Formats: sequence, C-alpha cells, structure tokens
Amino acid sequence: MSKKKGSRTERELINMFWDTKKWAVVRSAGSGLSSNPNPDLIASNGKRYVAVECKSIKEGNKYLTEDDVEQIIEFSKLFSAEAYIGIRFNNEGWWFLRPEDLNKTPNGYSITLDLAKEKGISFEKLIKKEKI
Repeated sequence: MSKKKGSRTERELINMFWDTKKWAVVRSAGSGLSSNPNPDLIASNGKRYVAVECKSIKEGNKYLTEDDVEQIIEFSKLFSAEAYIGIRFNNEGWWFLRPEDLNKTPNGYSITLDLAKEKGISFEKLIKKEKI
C-alpha cells in the first residue's frame, strides 16, 4: 500500500469514529517508523480503548509481517487496549480482526476477504460490542 493510500484509508477510518459522536480517535504519528510499538490509530469511547493497525487492499491476500502483529499486541497490552487489524477491502468496506484470528504464514500473517468475513467484525459491531 502506498503511503498516500494508507494515509487516505486511515483518515477515512478516523472520520468514521468521529462521525459516531461517541468515539474519539487519534492517529499515531510515525507509526511503523519507530522501534517502539505504536498502532496507526487509538480510539476510545471512555469505556473501551481500541488500538488499530490499518491496512487496505483491492483483492486477494494482504500480508503482514510478524513485527506488524507483535507491535500491535505489545502496545495493546501496555495501553490496556483491544488490539485489532483493521482492513479495508475495495467495495467491501472495513473489517476488524483480532491478531489471533489471522492466518499464520511462514513469513508472518495474511488476511483474505473470506477470513475477514468469517472471523472479523464490521465497524458497526466494533463500536457497539462490549469490552472483551
């Protein structure tokens, strides 16, 4: 994903959180550029904290490195946040998966639309569910 497309999809998700009028969200500056774990977005409704690593893809498989997934898990534990990989598929919208629901590959992890629909949740379910 290009940096421009990544920023655009992150801004789309930021606006979705703010548009609920119940969730606040911030984008983490320099996410992916630091050796410290930091997700792309951190959102809260005052009761729940959600850390999201954002990805987007037209179709097929989206591959993530071990480091991508380990960082979101580590940050979320330290911040007491729920960890999610948020993935936007063209014409299918956003899906949110827990790190443990990703497909393990020899070099990391992968996500397909079928996996997202089977194990993931929609944005609407994400913002309405109770804390795990």
